[in-house]
Amino acid sequence: MESVAKKPLCLIVGVGDATGSALVRRFGAGGYRVAMIARNAQRLAALADKIPGACAYACDVADFKAMRETLDLIRAEMGDPGVLVYNAVSATFRRFDKVTVAELETNFRVNTSALLMIVQELSPAMRKTGEGAILVTGNTAALRGVPTYAAFAPTKAAQRILTQSLARDLGPEGIHVAYITVDAAIDVTWYGPEAQKPAWLKPPDDWPHRRADFFAQPEAIADEVFHVGQQHRSTWSFDHIIRPFAETW
Repeated sequence: MESVAKKPLCLIVGVGDATGSALVRRFGAGGYRVAMIARNAQRLAALADKIPGACAYACDVADFKAMRETLDLIRAEMGDPGVLVYNAVSATFRRFDKVTVAELETNFRVNTSALLMIVQELSPAMRKTGEGAILVTGNTAALRGVPTYAAFAPTKAAQRILTQSLARDLGPEGIHVAYITVDAAIDVTWYGPEAQKPAWLKPPDDWPHRRADFFAQPEAIADEVFHVGQQHRSTWSFDHIIRPFAETW
């Protein structure tokens, strides 16, 4: 049996209660050691206790100095990641005339600038081996602007275009870069019972399907991200859009 130390390493940036935690479980089950980055040290420690080969590194992705130090620590303790999953997100949802430029810039720093910095740090090792995967999770804010998304959608659109540029640069060198767009509300856990969920997380009153058909399940999202990361290089995808069967599009 392969020892834990010899398993490939996946770095997941942005490990929240829902998709991020599901990604850790999926890559752990798929034969990877997992380095986890998020601000919540308690959440990371709890996951690390449950998943063999998972290690916690608490850090704020918006703090580039701290992030570089954390990446150095991961490489020193665990080696070079062969897979990067970028799931970190910063969001502000208000009308354009109610948000500040500072909020837009904060979202851009987390959603786009930090991604570039991390890829610059990790890609040299991937380029040296001629293989690897960089998988970025997004949503349809990257494809269209909607009301109250003025400080969010532009940063996700920039993130997707950055990822596409990375794919065109790194793909010919054997590194698969992909953007996984989740066109759905994600079934998060932290809002409590259905009756207490905010209106924007509830289906419309005339919705003809069960709630389970409207919200994307974190475990299912993680399965798709893992699948994209395992694609044969003769059939790589870049834009991978997923949505519940009942979602209107």
